[in-house]
Amino acid sequence: MERSNLNADVIVIGAGIAGCSAAFHLSESGMSTLLLDMGEVSGEASGVNMGGLGGAGWGNSPNLQEYLTMGSLNIFKRLQIELGYDLEFRQSGSFTAIHNEQQYSYAQNRVIQSQKDGFNLQLLSSYEAKSIEPELNLDLLGYVYAPTRGQADPLKTTRAFGQAALNAGTKVHTNTQVIGMRSHHGIWDLETNNGNYEAQFVVIAAGAWCKNIGEMVGADIPIEPVVGQMWSTDPLPPRVFSTISSFESSFHWSENPYVDSISPPELTHFGEQRVTRHLYGRQRKSGEIIFGGDRRNAGFNKTVDAGGVEINKGQATEVLPLLSGLPISTTWSGLMPFSKDGQPVIGRIPGNDNLFVVTGLCSSGFGRGPGAGMLIADLVSRGESHPVLAESDPARFSA
Repeated sequence: MERSNLNADVIVIGAGIAGCSAAFHLSESGMSTLLLDMGEVSGEASGVNMGGLGGAGWGNSPNLQEYLTMGSLNIFKRLQIELGYDLEFRQSGSFTAIHNEQQYSYAQNRVIQSQKDGFNLQLLSSYEAKSIEPELNLDLLGYVYAPTRGQADPLKTTRAFGQAALNAGTKVHTNTQVIGMRSHHGIWDLETNNGNYEAQFVVIAAGAWCKNIGEMVGADIPIEPVVGQMWSTDPLPPRVFSTISSFESSFHWSENPYVDSISPPELTHFGEQRVTRHLYGRQRKSGEIIFGGDRRNAGFNKTVDAGGVEINKGQATEVLPLLSGLPISTTWSGLMPFSKDGQPVIGRIPGNDNLFVVTGLCSSGFGRGPGAGMLIADLVSRGESHPVLAESDPARFSA
């Protein structure tokens, strides 16, 4: 049933990067779109992350991960190069540090298999890596180089996606919190602090808050908020040109993905106890070197753990010795949406007509959100899901 007094064909709840991308692509498809957020555009995790972009090529047989990483990379290029938005985007490449022999064997096997699968990863000696990224530690065992990975400014980028959505015809209502939802005769009625809105379709793109939104209609969206935190130095002249990470955590998670039976996978903490160190960082265009990596299951408590920041700086210094004499100038944190199985949740919500969700992008939502938004917009506008979305179907949790 359609009514002429709808506020829009589709309402997107959440103006992070996935929600803004969904709204942008929905509007480009010709659907009237309304984007709601309880705060501002890019007010949560999408604006406070490291700004790293994944992707090691499309491979021989692209699956969901490639459509999210490489697909997003193409959208970043389009916004900056074709549409003229300043994202501070660069396809800078990345280096992942190898700290010991066990990690080296693990990294070597991953690179060999990835190359067989058609991906662009290279195992470099420290000498070779330092010739590309001069500040890397020559004393480490080696580095995995991914030349197709990139970086961009999170706040500028997410706001640019919001502006692109506006320019494409999306209406954006900020400081508008959804407090109730119901479906009546094929129309969704959303109650907010600023009044009621109606649409035929609803896309929940509320990040760590997706579970709360789903509960309003009895839908189980198994998303947990995971706290990530970052720190930065004062501005420096250009010294670090790629994004930087470490194999320590990925090696640990390859053998111990879960800390317990009820937490999402790939966390750095079991309660208050640290189980591994996780690292990612880069140098901003404005000069600050920024790093982070902790993943704590602490609910919606975003309090920064100062001890964890110091541990993260120590690990970063192992990879970039220049950090040893630099004080930490700023710290901050954000909430990342982790799913029960660690995989994206993108698709139709079972038992609710015309209700969709895009979430569960974990700690790589910034780099995968644009592609996720495009895929959910395609599903809503065409009524057919791309085959790769079978991997992210929310129905897997109710089977």
